[in-house]
Amino acid sequence: MLENLSAQAPDALLALIKLYGADTRPDKIDLGVGVYRTDEGATPVFRSIKGAERQLVEEQDSKSYLGPEGDTGFVDALKPYIFGKDEARGGSIEGMQTPGGTGAVRLALAVAQAAGVTRVLMGTPSWPNHAQILKDLGLELAGFNHATVEGKADLAALEEALAGAGAGDALLLHASCHNPTGVDYTMDQWERIAALAKDSGVLVIIDSAYQGLGQGMEEDAAGLRLMVDALDELLTCYSCDKNFGLYRDRVGALYIKANDDEVLERTFSNCNSLARASWSMPPDHGAAAVRHVLRDSDLTRQWQDEVDEMRTRMRSVRAKLAAADNRVPGLDLKQLENQNGLFAMLKLDKDQIERLRKDHGVYMAGSGRINIAGLTSGNVGKFIAALEDVTG
Repeated sequence: MLENLSAQAPDALLALIKLYGADTRPDKIDLGVGVYRTDEGATPVFRSIKGAERQLVEEQDSKSYLGPEGDTGFVDALKPYIFGKDEARGGSIEGMQTPGGTGAVRLALAVAQAAGVTRVLMGTPSWPNHAQILKDLGLELAGFNHATVEGKADLAALEEALAGAGAGDALLLHASCHNPTGVDYTMDQWERIAALAKDSGVLVIIDSAYQGLGQGMEEDAAGLRLMVDALDELLTCYSCDKNFGLYRDRVGALYIKANDDEVLERTFSNCNSLARASWSMPPDHGAAAVRHVLRDSDLTRQWQDEVDEMRTRMRSVRAKLAAADNRVPGLDLKQLENQNGLFAMLKLDKDQIERLRKDHGVYMAGSGRINIAGLTSGNVGKFIAALEDVTG
């Protein structure tokens, strides 16, 4: 029966990776793959994670199953970093471990669907897998414009989307370091969104995949915390892939906030049931390493220093690009300095992106998205010169 299957289009990013690998030019630049890189171009294991893993080798006494909810010590250890010291925030919050942030998003949308959600409002462009998950679940995507041409969050578009929303709708938001635009909401905008969401009755789902990589751990969680304070119920999807460097270990968590403990218990039971049918038990190793980092004060300080190093480097790259705005005026590089995280969108057409690849060995997504961390002190000058060439 497998002959009945139709071939699916290859993932564009995977195709880009293949092209990059086949390019023999020594000065080629990879701005496509969404991982953090140091100024030397490496994606190393965190020093804090190495320390935690050494502890695990000595102390871990079993590889037995943990259950669908995963490592509850890991889930609890993350709570104050995500939700603050007053982590209940006017209600109760329960969480469970998931296979990466992707698993958390998939589980959040599946439980929302079980609760009656049929349509999801989402700013576009967004992380491509958001739309893929919605399609796979059979949920309708109602897109609205996320960013203005001036590089600011388009609050008016969100307000219009919420004006026609209500029961049966969910609103999916990025907590910080928006992927792919780098454009985040201001605190004033978060307050407005919270009020509108509360009035409309939509179920809010927040995807927090980059905490600490924008303005700081506390700053990047401020909008999320405001929403948790304002709303009776909310789902938070969290990823440790970027801010702990645990990409291949798939470390994530889903948190449920509800003001009614009985509702929380029922929701959590549904999450457990859906997780059991999807992946049964989440992978343990990466979550156990995070738990060790967050329970050891020395490792915690080391981890926070490492996140600070990442953020500082990316802000430095953004500043260098912004300083070159007068050299490539049509791209408005100046706005990148006020945006956050790993990603940014450049106003390039397909022909210009193709010329960057063929003539200069610069590999980036066809949408114009670039990974800021793919630029280093050794190649940012070449990149700016390449932009001058294809836009001149």
